[in-house]
Amino acid sequence: MTHGNGTRDGGQLADVSALRPGGHAVVVGGGLAGVTAALALADAGVRVTLLEGRPRLGGLAFSFQRGGLTVDNGQHVYLRCCTAYRWFLDRVGGAALAPVQERLDVPVVDLARPEGRRLGRLRRDALPVPLHLGRSLATYPHLSLAERASVGRAALALKGLDLADPALDTQDFGSWLAAHGQSARAVEALWDLVGVATLNAVAGDASLGLAAMVFKTGLLSDPGAADIGWARVPLGELHDRLARKELDSAGVRTEVRTRVTSIRMNENGGWSVQVPGETLEADAVVLAVPQREAHGLLPDGALDAPENLLEIGTAPILNIHVIYDRKVLATPFLTALGTPVQWVFDRTEASGLREGQYLALSQSTAQNEIDEPVAALRERYLPELERLLPRARGAEVRDFFVTRERTATFAPAPGVGRLRPGARTKAPGLYLAGAWTATGWPATMESAVRSGVAAAGAALGALGRSRGLLPDFFEEAA
Repeated sequence: MTHGNGTRDGGQLADVSALRPGGHAVVVGGGLAGVTAALALADAGVRVTLLEGRPRLGGLAFSFQRGGLTVDNGQHVYLRCCTAYRWFLDRVGGAALAPVQERLDVPVVDLARPEGRRLGRLRRDALPVPLHLGRSLATYPHLSLAERASVGRAALALKGLDLADPALDTQDFGSWLAAHGQSARAVEALWDLVGVATLNAVAGDASLGLAAMVFKTGLLSDPGAADIGWARVPLGELHDRLARKELDSAGVRTEVRTRVTSIRMNENGGWSVQVPGETLEADAVVLAVPQREAHGLLPDGALDAPENLLEIGTAPILNIHVIYDRKVLATPFLTALGTPVQWVFDRTEASGLREGQYLALSQSTAQNEIDEPVAALRERYLPELERLLPRARGAEVRDFFVTRERTATFAPAPGVGRLRPGARTKAPGLYLAGAWTATGWPATMESAVRSGVAAAGAALGALGRSRGLLPDFFEEAA
């Protein structure tokens, strides 16, 4: 399959040495970090080759076909404060396909409460921070009056933390919440409701530094910062098809099904990138692959402590997909308490389903379930969905399947900050990108895009090219 500008799937690499002046950069990895780095470098006039081992771009945010439907491997959302990912959507022409809700509104159903009193909402008003959440918190039915007051005090204490203080990374968020008067119920019904979805860890397993960053930026920086956005089309439309189109337009040669076997520095200071059957010569290399893969490709001396990359743990996400013969969920999404179900999204329209309803359950912190058989998960989750959604009780289940991302994110454990490397290595011309690098963000699409821009910026400086065209969103959400 050819995608223009010499793009091809497998086979021999085309010679595009005459494409444009300004140095040649090879980007290894076609996830969001790699695609971003490639676009940013090409926009600045660098000749770029992007190499991806899979048959598609998009990394862990991708789509596949099943029974005539287009299915995402998992539900991905972003927030209005995710300025880098929003830039990416604009850059590939996909912003209108993944809009942000007009105003934060999250239905929270507590199955432990009596019928008729189960629904609460987390939503904001058009007021300045922190008053924008005041009314929602004051009327949130899943916490007692005393718990609501204590949440407000903890939020103000969180707002006062200095995110630049490295000591925050050594503490866990759960202990900090307990020290600031948060009950186990408050953690479950509020702090973990947000934290598990954004950090992929419960409060007790999460770095205070990363948790504080999420809550300060998302809930305490700007009234609209936490408004939720999500793709109304399959993720592959944004991260593969539209991304390839823009890469082609920018003159990037994109090679999929092309796995890099080694990278090494030449005597002349350039780089040789080895793929099966061919060697590419480059002035700069951006390594935009997962941390373990990066460790395997790094040349000696590129990092002071390369073993740190192997110490960055991973955390799984389990995705459960259920197709009913009728509509059982009336809202675009909801989240739940008193049940193993975490977040439920309606993917009917995006998947192309013509009748019935397609729900996707996103189950973070899924260490205990990630390897369970589909039959066991079906037995557990279908009755839970019937408890949660009364209309599901008489509905026929037309399909039930599971997608598993065993290494969906890096584990945001206390101390992870010191393990995350920056974009620059000690080897001139070699740069790192990926959500796991030192972006200050947890493992999100936002972190991936930020890392790609950071790596491109470092490479442009070394190539003697202007960084003037790079997006400047780093201060915006700080």
